[in-house]
Amino acid sequence: MRGAEIAQKLNISTSALRHYEKWGLLPPVERQENGYRKYTSLHETYFCCIRSLIPGFGVELVKQVLPLIVAGEFTKATWFINRQQVQIAAEKEETEQTLALLNSAATPHFGDHDKKYFSIGEVAKLTHASLSAIRHWEHEGLIRPRRDAESNFRQFEAEEIKRIFIIRTIQRNDYSLDSIRNVLAEVDLNQLEKTKKLAQDALAQIDAKLLKQFLGIAALAELIAHIQGLDTFPDTLTK
Repeated sequence: MRGAEIAQKLNISTSALRHYEKWGLLPPVERQENGYRKYTSLHETYFCCIRSLIPGFGVELVKQVLPLIVAGEFTKATWFINRQQVQIAAEKEETEQTLALLNSAATPHFGDHDKKYFSIGEVAKLTHASLSAIRHWEHEGLIRPRRDAESNFRQFEAEEIKRIFIIRTIQRNDYSLDSIRNVLAEVDLNQLEKTKKLAQDALAQIDAKLLKQFLGIAALAELIAHIQGLDTFPDTLTK
């Protein structure tokens, strides 16, 4: 099978096929006497799998997973995929929480309802934001935690935690810092419609990404079945 045929089927360039081969995303390809690559039906299934995985998981994850498939490490590869599924579920839960916070007129509560101040570590755990990201947002003026008079430690009130949820949700729409700053200015004025729309858009993007991931997973299952000489995905993996 010629590379040009596969490239045409997948609507990609033959150079993309060569890149995937160079990255070790498929088994070695034999050469014909004239020097042309001799792709097999298995290679074609690899290419189809790669193209199906990229929209939902990204190139970098594919560059981790496919070499494991080539090495026969099917279980390890599928656990990589599983962790991405856990992550997208967490993203959906966080975004839904942001939308609930925006839709509620009540003062938000986190953890212990009687607790007024939270440390930066507690806030990172609540919002799943990294410590470095929280410090960066403070440096940029997106959040304004108070400082303890004696220890100078940051102290976050519920409204600041709410702002962090909003920031994380807006970032999923690929907004710049200046754009996020403008959105937060509207939130401060209780002008929430645009922010709610952004949260709803983020949820829609997460749902679309989930569907793309499942299409990629189906292609991965087909590839594993092809490798093992089966018509359907096996009940148990040999490796």
